[in-house]
Amino acid sequence: MSRTRLDRVRASAGIAKLALQQIEDDLTGDTGAQELAEILRELHHEDHRQDGVFGSLAQLLTVAVQAAARIEPDRDGEMSCPLHEAAALITENAGLQTYYATRALDPQGEAA
Repeated sequence: MSRTRLDRVRASAGIAKLALQQIEDDLTGDTGAQELAEILRELHHEDHRQDGVFGSLAQLLTVAVQAAARIEPDRDGEMSCPLHEAAALITENAGLQTYYATRALDPQGEAA
């Protein structure tokens, strides 16, 4: 990885961390069930999973899987398989559990 690319990745990761910190700060305030459900829905979109934060993270890992597959053509998936599993866990586990939580917090918000 070129130094410039690594610098861009570090800067972008820093921006993402700051954005997540802002969400965390918003959650530490006085938040009701409906508002919390709305915030969580922004992280996970059931109809369009790629639009949510979890979908974006899974997509990032999927691109990393593709890069690892190019690097390791003869290594039988040593790198790409764990990355693929991580992407699946984000969308199928973390994202789905967040969806279930939003339904429990605000069942009427489903139609919103």
